[in-house]
Amino acid sequence: MEKFLDERLKKHIDLLISRYPKLKSIENEIINGYLVLEECYENGGKLLVAGNGGSAADSEHIAGELMKRFKKPRPVSKEFAEKLIEIDKERGEQLSQNLECSLTAIPLVAHEALSTAYINDVDGLGVFAQQLLGFAKQGDVFLGISTSGNSKNIMNATVVARALGIKIIGLTGEKGGELAEVSNVAVKVPENETYMIQELHLPIYHCWCLMLEDKFF
Repeated sequence: MEKFLDERLKKHIDLLISRYPKLKSIENEIINGYLVLEECYENGGKLLVAGNGGSAADSEHIAGELMKRFKKPRPVSKEFAEKLIEIDKERGEQLSQNLECSLTAIPLVAHEALSTAYINDVDGLGVFAQQLLGFAKQGDVFLGISTSGNSKNIMNATVVARALGIKIIGLTGEKGGELAEVSNVAVKVPENETYMIQELHLPIYHCWCLMLEDKFF
């Protein structure tokens, strides 16, 4: 990665490593994953996230941190606030104070009607691939979370991601699996037990969310 990580953002990485020293060995990969996300949002892209089980919950967690404030207020612009009030003085006034700017993130695990219909009618292992085809465009990023790195529905999604020309971040365990081989950035946390891998995934994506918020708000 050629882009430089400025010191204002590096402080989040430093805090992460100080709290989780085990992650020092993959510090560069964590930074590179952030830089892929930064480039995506700088160019008007969005993040699409998927995983299974606990990683499905992580997918929704990540989207929740990006679509509203994490730590910092994210007020709408003065111009947009004025439009809201012009359209409806009472509701617009309240909305102008309460709405928060987003970094668009879509958890592909959250669309139960679509997912169950596709699983039932077509293909259980293509459920994330189908949604990527529908939602994604060039400039977006797919974040695949798989503790083994071999989740079949995640790997199917990576095929579509590559066909669409969108970048892939893989968040895995130490072995990395197939996901690490096809990712533009593979963040392989130094654990092999599923729950221990998941325990390290959370502080990494929290760090990414903090950095993105600091960058864009």
